[in-house]
Amino acid sequence: MKRWGTLLHQSLKAVFAFKLRGFFCLLSVALGIASITIIVGATEGAYRKAFEIVERFGPDSMLIVGGSEESRAIGVREKTISVEDVEAIRESFPTAYLVVPMSSTRGVTVSYGNRKHQTTIVGSTGDYSRMWSWPVVEGTDLTDRDVQTLKNIALVGTYVVEQLFGAVAPVGKYIFVRNIPVRVVGVLEERGTSPAGHSMDDRIIMPLTTVMRKILNETTYVSSVRVRFLDAADMERHQEELRRFLRERHRTPPGEPDDFRIISPREIVKFLVALTGSLVVFLGITGIMSLVVAGFVLANLFLLSVNERRREIGLRRSVGARRRDILFQFLGESVILTGMGGVVGFVGGLVAARLLTFVADFPMYFSWKAFAAGFGLSLLIGLIFGLQPASRAALVNPIDAIRNV
Repeated sequence: MKRWGTLLHQSLKAVFAFKLRGFFCLLSVALGIASITIIVGATEGAYRKAFEIVERFGPDSMLIVGGSEESRAIGVREKTISVEDVEAIRESFPTAYLVVPMSSTRGVTVSYGNRKHQTTIVGSTGDYSRMWSWPVVEGTDLTDRDVQTLKNIALVGTYVVEQLFGAVAPVGKYIFVRNIPVRVVGVLEERGTSPAGHSMDDRIIMPLTTVMRKILNETTYVSSVRVRFLDAADMERHQEELRRFLRERHRTPPGEPDDFRIISPREIVKFLVALTGSLVVFLGITGIMSLVVAGFVLANLFLLSVNERRREIGLRRSVGARRRDILFQFLGESVILTGMGGVVGFVGGLVAARLLTFVADFPMYFSWKAFAAGFGLSLLIGLIFGLQPASRAALVNPIDAIRNV
């Protein structure tokens, strides 16, 4: 035990004695570990964000959207979900406890006083808050009675409140939506941004009939349908049944693409993983390359150090140090340096991640896994690339080392 303590002491002394060598080794390892730290943080953050969005979207929910990527490419209309389709879904799927049609349009100019703002208008049936698990923090939700009577009322997102009202309480006030006076009856809880980076709070919710007839001049088609099922454990089967059902209703020939899209919680997770995948791959390649370069830098600096310290090695061998003592001392120096580089790299990764989150609003999450991965890799680099210089130091002949100095 005393021998190991002596070796550790000798390794620490050597690390601080050769400051320039130590600085370059530490810096090269820190850069690689910082990249690895960001990778782990980004991966953890992406999965946590995915589950958070799925929870908000509703693990028992699906969204059917009119049109498809294939149909858009060949210029086919996007309005493909009819009011009759919505009623047919209600009748044919008894486990669907919520079937809510919606219509929306973007870039609508709304105003209050001398303030104007362009936002998204969404038409919905009653209980919008319950449908999206999105609480109304001020005022009241829409009701089915509001939809039946085509009322000019609205729920507003917090971003719209900031743009139009500032510090003024919005509930009870009238805004103009395309010159239609609309009374604000409620404010939705702040939700932040969507996976695509759009503000979810930049929207106004109005009764579906009001939006369809007074803003869109539409009576037949809706933009989308939200469906929530009682048995959330069997969502894949429900998705396939819905797809077959709508294809039959729309008389889509076999082999032709769907004229609608079904968005499920699984699709959201796949989207977020794809969104973060390119960054993770880029940082992964960069991090691995940085660590390999760091290893070669370490190995070369230690090989030079062995030649410079031949006299020291010879003296230590002449007073009783064994070859394995020299081997473990140099390996100890290597591991201490790379371990310090791992800690510095982890701290650097935290700083870089905060900057990335601030600039790009990218989800990051750091746990003990990020530190363990970075620190473990730094120690591994020290062992692998420090082994050859340590072995060469251990093979130095003590008599020749002292004689040639």
